[in-house]
Amino acid sequence: MVGRQPLPSHQLAYILACMCLLSFSGCSLFPDVRHKPQYSNPFPQLTRIAILPFYNQSDEPTLSGRLVSSAYYNEMQSIPGFEVLPLGVIENALEAFGREPQTGSDFQEFARFLGVDAVLVGSITDYSAYYPPRLTLRTNWYAANPNFHPIPVGYGLPWGTSKEKKIPSWIKLEAERELAKKQLDTQTPLESQLDSQDSQNSQESKEQLAAEFKLVEEALEATQGDPNDVPLVETVPEPPSGYESIDALPENQLPSSDQGQADGDDLPTQWPDPRGFIPAAPTSRRPMGIPQSEPIITHMRAYNGNDEDITKRLEEYYYFRDEIRNTGWQAYLKRSEDFIRFCCHLHVTETLASRGGELESRVIFRWPIGRYQR
Repeated sequence: MVGRQPLPSHQLAYILACMCLLSFSGCSLFPDVRHKPQYSNPFPQLTRIAILPFYNQSDEPTLSGRLVSSAYYNEMQSIPGFEVLPLGVIENALEAFGREPQTGSDFQEFARFLGVDAVLVGSITDYSAYYPPRLTLRTNWYAANPNFHPIPVGYGLPWGTSKEKKIPSWIKLEAERELAKKQLDTQTPLESQLDSQDSQNSQESKEQLAAEFKLVEEALEATQGDPNDVPLVETVPEPPSGYESIDALPENQLPSSDQGQADGDDLPTQWPDPRGFIPAAPTSRRPMGIPQSEPIITHMRAYNGNDEDITKRLEEYYYFRDEIRNTGWQAYLKRSEDFIRFCCHLHVTETLASRGGELESRVIFRWPIGRYQR
C-alpha cells in the first residue's frame, strides 16, 4: 500500500494563512442565520374584523383598554388576510348603535350593524407594569353570521400526516383538552334532568320506606304486638342457578352497580369525533344552519416578564425589528407600551397558529455590520 504524500510547503503555507485570516476576522465571514415565523389569516370567511375597546378587569385602574385595543389592532393588521376597522370608526358606531352590547347575540347584531365578518371582544384580567411585568389577555370572536360554529384549537392542522410531528406540544395539549371537554359535555346531566332525578329518587325513597314500614306492621301483627319478636327485614338477592347462595359466586361474577348497563352501547349522537379537527369536503348543497350565540374563537393567555419562554420569544421578536433605539430586548420589559404590544403580538399569532395560520418560516441571513465597514 502506498502511503499518503505530505502536502507541498506552498499549499501548507496557504492553508495556515487562511486559518490566521479567519481567526483575526472573527465570525464576520459567516452570516447569522435565523428563521422568521410567518403567519396568515386561515379563515377566508373572517376577513373584516372589528376590535372593540378592551375591558380592563385587572387591579390596575390606570391601564387604558383603548391602548391595548390599539396595540392589538396594529398587530392583527400586520397579518396578511385581515382588514381591521380603525378604532375611531368602531367608537362612533357604538354611539350610533344606541346601546352597549353585552350578550353574544348583541355582539353578533353589532357585527352586522358594522358590516364586518366578526367582532373581537377582549379583556385584560391581570396587569402589572413593574418588573417583572405581567399581562393576561382574553379574546372572544363573535361572527356576524349566527350559523358559524366554534373553531376549536387544532382545527385545520395536518393531523394524521407526516407533518403532525411538527405541531407544537402546547397546541396538541389544548386540542386534546378541547376534545375531552366536548366529549364530557355529552355525559353530564342537565340541571333539569338532575332536578327530575332528585325528585324521582326522593319518591322512590319514600315508597321504599313505606313498603318497609308496612312489612314491620305485618310482622308486629303476627307476633301479637311484641316488638322483641320482630324479625329483621332485609332484602337478599337470589343467587343464579347452580349456586346455593350469593356468597358462593366467584369474585369476578359478583353483581356491581354497573350491571344494569349493557356493554357495547353506541356513542351518543352528539359525541365529538376527533375527525372534526379536519375540514370536511365540500357538498353539492348548502348545509342546514343551526344558529347559536357563542363565540367562535376564544383564546386566553398570561404573559410574565420573567418566564424563560416569554423572554426567548421577546429576544426573537426584537431581533426581527429594525429598532432604531439600540437598547436591547431587555428594555421592552421596562417600557409598558412596548411590552403590551409584544404581548398582543404573541396573543394574535398564538390564536392563528393553533388553528392552521402559521406558514413556513422564512430564512434570514444577516451579516455582521463589521463586514461592510472599510
